[in-house]
Amino acid sequence: MAKVYTDNQDELTITNVIKDGLRQAGLPKWAVLRLALARSLRITTPPDEALDRRESSAGGGEYSLEQLTGEGKSGEENMTQLFRALLSVYHEQDLFANEDPFVRLMQRHVRRGLREFRSGWMRSHDFHDYLLHELFGDLGSASVVAPDLRERLLRALTEIGITAEITETLDGPRLTRFMVRLRDANDHSPLLRGLEKLNFVLGLGEAGVFASPTKEPKIAALDVPRPTALWRTVPASTLTAWLLGAPADWRLPVYLGQDVTGQPLGFDLAAAPHLLVGGTTGSGKSICLHALILSLLGKLDASQLKLVLIDPKRVELAPYAKLPHVADGVLTDVTDTLAVLNRLVDEMAERETALAQAGARDLDDPRAASLAFPRIVVVVEELADLLLQSGAIEEPLVRLAQKARATGIHLVLATQRPDAQTFSGLLRSNVPSRIALTVQKGAESKIILDETGAEKLLGKGDMLVRLLGQATVRVHGVLLGSDDIAHAVTSATRRTR
Repeated sequence: MAKVYTDNQDELTITNVIKDGLRQAGLPKWAVLRLALARSLRITTPPDEALDRRESSAGGGEYSLEQLTGEGKSGEENMTQLFRALLSVYHEQDLFANEDPFVRLMQRHVRRGLREFRSGWMRSHDFHDYLLHELFGDLGSASVVAPDLRERLLRALTEIGITAEITETLDGPRLTRFMVRLRDANDHSPLLRGLEKLNFVLGLGEAGVFASPTKEPKIAALDVPRPTALWRTVPASTLTAWLLGAPADWRLPVYLGQDVTGQPLGFDLAAAPHLLVGGTTGSGKSICLHALILSLLGKLDASQLKLVLIDPKRVELAPYAKLPHVADGVLTDVTDTLAVLNRLVDEMAERETALAQAGARDLDDPRAASLAFPRIVVVVEELADLLLQSGAIEEPLVRLAQKARATGIHLVLATQRPDAQTFSGLLRSNVPSRIALTVQKGAESKIILDETGAEKLLGKGDMLVRLLGQATVRVHGVLLGSDDIAHAVTSATRRTR
């Protein structure tokens, strides 16, 4: 009989779920594998073939279909046909006729689900709450406001001296926006001054209530975080759907996620025209970069887009190394990086000369169409590490930030250490668009956004976005996994061929 194989990491995860998650010492391991399958099926991108295993390895396990699906058993214990139907619908192929692809896909889903348990669940947290959130958190259209949150907010407003009524609630992925009618328009200032006390009364800890302006003088919009169990994720499928409807005149359309009311939010990176991204470890900074890159890959082939990827930590950007869009591979050495950046400065100068000869002002000028220059996007995964290795890196980055916009060269500079040494005044003044994920201190928020607030974010993709010429907005980032990245890379490679 065919079998599903796991490795030693998978087996450790299964043990941890049984012992610390479900707390049922006698529970069979295959029960956890079924939960892992359910978790994987909630992800819209198919699991990657890297999860294939042909045989058991040291420390790994093997599970028969009799255990997993009840194959060969009688009555309701045999759910093999149900499992085949689930996977057939998911993968849009007939998995009833041939056992091999069914078992192979079953294994991929099981192992991906176990990987999700490892990365998404902390053993100190309630596993049942985690499952409720991951399996059912974004289903249905009913209000997800905690039952007593409305009353608690009104009481908290009273405690800070504000008399108000709630006229409307809007539910986003993690926050509920309360539209609050104030007794007097002059109550806005006391409300803003009392936000810290409001946070304390509501028991929000380091997270905070954000107040947003509205068009009506007496109406304030208060964005209040919900309990973690009532969060909804922003799935990878929303990125694909957004790209299908992205404005046709956007040169480099990129998607970030959803705003506080659940509306999709993206922008044209070419209009940014450069971007600073800052956030502490675990804030979701790297996934934000992946969202930007996957958006570009979903729209542009290698003749339209070139990527210069710089990753001194050698981890996050490695999956993109063999893309046809990436001519130099992923740069990890500071000497190679400096050489490529200086070459880009020369490329910028050559493009400026060609544009001038064509009588074109910039790459968007119709007179530049015959030049057919591809856009170039430079992504630096950890700017602080790069500058620590060589301060000379800053000079070509500043020169590109100052002049490269017209020639179609754009910078995305990210770091987990947003300080004045990393984002110098000269660099910041020439990179007008900013994304701040969770930071430790208000001073770090000011470095990125020129305003505080990012220190009160919720982590895991919660961000404040300030684009050139626009007001700051709060966004909950799209959740992307390694399978989404692998699928995007494969699709982009095939499309280019």
